[in-house]
Amino acid sequence: MRTICIMNHKGGVGKTTTAINLAAGLSRQDKKVLLIDLDPQGNIDLSLKVNAEHDLYDAMTGKIMLNSCIVNLAKNLDIISSKETLAKAEYYLYRQEESKLVLKQLLSQLHGYDYILIDCPPSLGILNQNALAFCKEVFVPTSTDFLGFDALKKMKEIVSEINDAYGNNAQITKIIPTMFDKRNKICKQTLKEIQESFGNKTSQPIRMNSKVKEAPKHGKSIFKYAKSSPGAKDYGQLVYEVVAMES
Repeated sequence: MRTICIMNHKGGVGKTTTAINLAAGLSRQDKKVLLIDLDPQGNIDLSLKVNAEHDLYDAMTGKIMLNSCIVNLAKNLDIISSKETLAKAEYYLYRQEESKLVLKQLLSQLHGYDYILIDCPPSLGILNQNALAFCKEVFVPTSTDFLGFDALKKMKEIVSEINDAYGNNAQITKIIPTMFDKRNKICKQTLKEIQESFGNKTSQPIRMNSKVKEAPKHGKSIFKYAKSSPGAKDYGQLVYEVVAMES
């Protein structure tokens, strides 16, 4: 089972969009996928119209069993959503004796999945530290601009520091350039710098595409909303690359 947190401390880089479409694409390749929303904004619930009765915070605080939070959205695709109540989780976690391991202990109950993907909030707080304690891999979506590349370089240091501090061994295994416009000089220059810095960990870029932006309004992944669009092609390529990493 591959455990992957999709993380960047910078917001607005296509993190949730990537989490949703990667999960949907993997499920279409006969991979059993659980997508977990660790962001208090609850954008996965909103984007996929999950309308879950219970969320991750309910399970973290022991109000209900974890399995009661799981919603089956499609064949091979399950969701654990979050909402604004998760904003209280950091206060709850800090009061626990092993605050950095609460999520790891909870999610270690899960079995039968090929992939567990965690969409992390844009922060360096205890929620993300919990995610890194559980996950073995980190995927970093990054916008193809100057500020995006600067944040990406810092993410490498952040993951290393958290690993050292808490005895973790999470590794950045995929860099996902997003919002790429081949007509834009800074996009092309930034993509080149990412590829030179991270080599074969860098995926093919996700191009700017209006259909990708429209899909959440309709509660669908890009594959269901516009399967012939450039966005579906790009995320399909990402899915292919992620599956190929298994071998």
